Amino acid sequence: MVQTAHADRFAELIGAANVLTTPADQEPYLTEWRDLYRGVTPIVLRPGSTEEVSAVMKYAYEHDLKIVPQGGNTGLVGGQIPQETGDEFVLSLARLTKVREVDAAGFTITVEAGVVLENLHNEAEKVDRLFPLSLGAQGSCQIGGNISTNAGGTAVLSYGNTRDLVLGLEVVLPSGEIWDGLRSLRKDNTGYDLKQLFIGAEGTLGIITAASLKLFPKPKKLEAAFVGLATPQAALGLFTEAKAQAGPVLTGFEIMPRVGLEFCLSHLSGARDPLAGEHAWYVLMELSSGSDAFPVRDLLEGILGEAFENGLVEDAAFAESLAQVQDFWHIRHGMSEVQKAEGGSIKHDVSVPVASVPDFLDKAMAAVETFVPGCRPVPFGHIGDGNIHFNVSQPVGADKSAYLSKWDEMNEIVHGIVGDFGGSISAEHGIGRLKRDLLKSVKSDIELDLMRRIKREFDPKNLLNPGRIL
Repeated sequence: MVQTAHADRFAELIGAANVLTTPADQEPYLTEWRDLYRGVTPIVLRPGSTEEVSAVMKYAYEHDLKIVPQGGNTGLVGGQIPQETGDEFVLSLARLTKVREVDAAGFTITVEAGVVLENLHNEAEKVDRLFPLSLGAQGSCQIGGNISTNAGGTAVLSYGNTRDLVLGLEVVLPSGEIWDGLRSLRKDNTGYDLKQLFIGAEGTLGIITAASLKLFPKPKKLEAAFVGLATPQAALGLFTEAKAQAGPVLTGFEIMPRVGLEFCLSHLSGARDPLAGEHAWYVLMELSSGSDAFPVRDLLEGILGEAFENGLVEDAAFAESLAQVQDFWHIRHGMSEVQKAEGGSIKHDVSVPVASVPDFLDKAMAAVETFVPGCRPVPFGHIGDGNIHFNVSQPVGADKSAYLSKWDEMNEIVHGIVGDFGGSISAEHGIGRLKRDLLKSVKSDIELDLMRRIKREFDPKNLLNPGRIL
């Protein structure tokens, strides 16, 4: 009867059609795509405005109801999925889809949290601008979730993490109060930069309902090459030379192993091998410029020609059209998805100093192959910023559940090597539930204490996304 009373009140606040109580209606909100978590909730709430989010939170605060904010449900650490205890209410931001303002002259856009990232790209495109955040899940992830997790993606090399793209935020606090910080100023040195507390906080301090974001000039020229190399050390050498010669014109530099490409060729629709021969490693390299006069293709050919003469590059294919550029990126963005078809995959989202990437890969791959003979490491990602998705697929023919039972032990091995290089156990996916218990091994006591103090100050009842991060 208590839950019925809550449902009735929520229906008054946001409409009965947006209060989901049946298993069929709730299903899309209770599982994440890797099937690591399956939650239970009494109600899924779908408010349609900041004011409705505020009303829901005020009621939840008064009645001590736990709330789990959810965007596009593409998170990879379980932070958006309710606990199995069944006492957490899911609050979806999917109906907050308004584009509130586009300022082409000021290179800013203000949107609500439920705007899908790909739609945000399209809105920027309409005014000949670029929003550079680019992710494999951009057709379904939402900007509010991107901000809440400080998403990285493939454009960090030139444009930074999501944190670097945010000018202002609108946030509903656990009490239901609304903080309007939607400023689009490039300079505002008036005390604490409060928005930074909510970026990357994974919905534990407040619910982001809207954001003012930076736009950039749309590239007039874009060139890409798919490059075959023998080793990660050669890839690092190529990156060093490309960065030195191209500077900010170098907008993408992604590394992939042969096994990852083979997975894509087997399981990713439309994928084809860009090179005639096989190579142990590959780099997807992109250069772009906002000027029609800039010789982007000449620069790319010059960099790769010099690298070929120096023995760094074995072969390369140049994109001859925008469609071919997209084909190259299709392979890169599909790298994680295709691993599901190869059975169990133990995943690590880690970062090390850029110069240490080759040594990290050598040590980590050898270590996991010793731990599970026959396993297939598939490390790929953003070599230009040191972020490697160190995923390890099960041996061919192995039992999936038996292999995945080794998750914690393999994590300990890989994260130990990451620590040896002074790296991070979470480069861009966040902490959520998956890595919560690992924090004490990588954060000092004072860091954890400060984080707990901040959480208590914003959410003294511990009702907003409890048990995530901390």
